[in-house]
Amino acid sequence: DQNGNTHDLDYVIEQGGSESLLGMPKAFIEIAWRRYTQHSRNKAQEIQGAILPLAQTYHASHPFLGVVLAGLFTESSLAQIRSHGFHVLYFPYGSVIDAFASERFDVRFDEDTPDVDIAKKVEQITARLTDGKRRKISEQLRVKHSRELQEFMKALEVCVDRSVISVCVLPLYGIPHEVPDAAAAILWLTSDSNQSNGGPLVRYEINVRYSNGDEVRGQFQSKITSIDFLRSFS
Repeated sequence: DQNGNTHDLDYVIEQGGSESLLGMPKAFIEIAWRRYTQHSRNKAQEIQGAILPLAQTYHASHPFLGVVLAGLFTESSLAQIRSHGFHVLYFPYGSVIDAFASERFDVRFDEDTPDVDIAKKVEQITARLTDGKRRKISEQLRVKHSRELQEFMKALEVCVDRSVISVCVLPLYGIPHEVPDAAAAILWLTSDSNQSNGGPLVRYEINVRYSNGDEVRGQFQSKITSIDFLRSFS
């Protein structure tokens, strides 16, 4: 990220990247499972801490921020992560239990479940979970949460497929006029003294519009930094 920290994420979708070349990130997606609600808020904060610095670093590309969660997460933890601009796909604990049960696997456990019982469940899954059964379990989850899955994928597709449709560059010239309060500012704006004074360049304002309606705005003090900003969209 812009502070020099590295982040190991589950999925990053890039544009123009390869095994040896870092592309422009289009989406950051994390995956997490939690069995107990007392850990869910901590996990939500951990995900935010990993992705938000990257979102800020690559803000010019307005990347998709997504999390796929399963198990037990409180409504407050889900609301918290959504409030930071994340798209959330959530498979509750009961849905996971039911999906495995459809193929005759009992994967339920609690804090007081003996370790020996959990070990037996793991052995059963290791021995009997074929690729075919795995696909059927996955399909159970996709069907049960088809609406949530479609919404998540649609948001991801819109972000990945979008393109720049216009770029507006506004060079601002003039000498700032500072007054003590809003009333004085209104008086100055309505007077004849606010006409262009042919002053020096103040800054460049750039507005980039995408095909999906997103907009990215930037203000720059020089032509060089303005060009660097625009190159990130090339």
